[in-house]
Amino acid sequence: MKNRLEELRRGRGLSQEELADALEVSRQTIISLEKGRYNPSILLAFRIARYFGTSIEDVFIYDE
Repeated sequence: MKNRLEELRRGRGLSQEELADALEVSRQTIISLEKGRYNPSILLAFRIARYFGTSIEDVFIYDE
């Protein structure tokens, strides 16, 4: 699944570590998400969307 996490993070001027701290996950989780190697749980997806003030669909792009 593709995502806009890195774009949103950089738009806010956040480091991966700062975002990880805000979401209460590891920096490795953020790296894996940004590289598309890891798909988040629905709970984490909601937390990410809420943090950026957007919908899940605006962060994560589902490709069939």
